[in-house]
Amino acid sequence: MLKNRLMTVKILLAAAAILLAACGGNVPEATPTFSVDQIQTQAVSTFSSSLTLTAIVAPSNTPLATPTPPATIPPLVTSTGGTPFTGSTPGVPVSGATASCYGLTFVSDVTIPDNTPMNPGKSFTKTWKVQNSGSCAWEAGFKFQSTGGDAMGASAFTLPASVASGATYDISVSMTAPNASGTVRGNWRMSNATGQFFGDEVFVVINVGGGGAAATDTSEPAATATPTQ
Repeated sequence: MLKNRLMTVKILLAAAAILLAACGGNVPEATPTFSVDQIQTQAVSTFSSSLTLTAIVAPSNTPLATPTPPATIPPLVTSTGGTPFTGSTPGVPVSGATASCYGLTFVSDVTIPDNTPMNPGKSFTKTWKVQNSGSCAWEAGFKFQSTGGDAMGASAFTLPASVASGATYDISVSMTAPNASGTVRGNWRMSNATGQFFGDEVFVVINVGGGGAAATDTSEPAATATPTQ
């Protein structure tokens, strides 16, 4: 009898233990409690992580660097032989005296002033006094020749000797009045050894058969002109 009662008590205790175990499994876990400092630290950490992720994902506005083109190197000058280059422009001759250093200025009419009456066919000598107004001397061989109008049968005058800068010179040319009546003019000018004209252009003007008394030319044509200082 006692033995049966002990068995019953054990069965009841076992059942009670099973019920307690089953009920204890449904008890909810306690929610952890955070302090204010822990909450602020967690928020800052989350915000920083968000900024870092945005910087990685967002495209950059920084422009790409433009590549610098390589410097252009001029080709080397290839020598083709001949005279070596000295810095002057090829093909341009270099000379000592240039046309710009020559000058001639009219001074006066020595004979046959302008509009001198002249009989048709009359021979006369026209003489001009001129000055070398340039910085270079006139060289022997320079020519004083007709540049327009009526040459009146005259030939170019060739300078027989050099004329220094600043000196005056009498140029005489033998002429013959034309047979036609009227005012006749002839223009003359000096040229250098290369044929380039320079200085004043001088002229002679006569009235042929104008009804007035013809001028008497008593001067003797000079074989050569003599420079005067």
